[in-house]
Amino acid sequence: MTVFRSQEYEWSNLSVLMLGRFITGIQGISYTAQQEKTFVYGQTANPRAIQSGNRRYEGEIRLLQSELEALIAAAPKKDLLSLNFDLVVTYADKESTEVVTDLLKFCEISRIPKSMSQGDGFMEISLPILFMGVRYQR
Repeated sequence: MTVFRSQEYEWSNLSVLMLGRFITGIQGISYTAQQEKTFVYGQTANPRAIQSGNRRYEGEIRLLQSELEALIAAAPKKDLLSLNFDLVVTYADKESTEVVTDLLKFCEISRIPKSMSQGDGFMEISLPILFMGVRYQR
């Protein structure tokens, strides 16, 4: 008998471990692994091959201001820009025991922007990150 399962991972099933603590004030996360690819041509107008180049890893963590302030307070010398850390992102399916964990290796925050406007109920901060590699489903 085939079992049909329509359950997807939900935002409420996501956990992010950063600098030794779970980030509860997270508003969003995105990360990308990419590799340069280029066509190799010979005599004809059609490519003969696809050549691979450098890899690049980058992303963004969106946090509430209170979460950012807690991270800054816990950082050595209160300097998040000088830190190098691993980021653990876990997607857990509440309907089963299936857990997917991605490990972002040697992350660094490249910018800490703060901005607020009249009428805002809270501040959300987008922290761009660079990292040295990702291990999917570790």
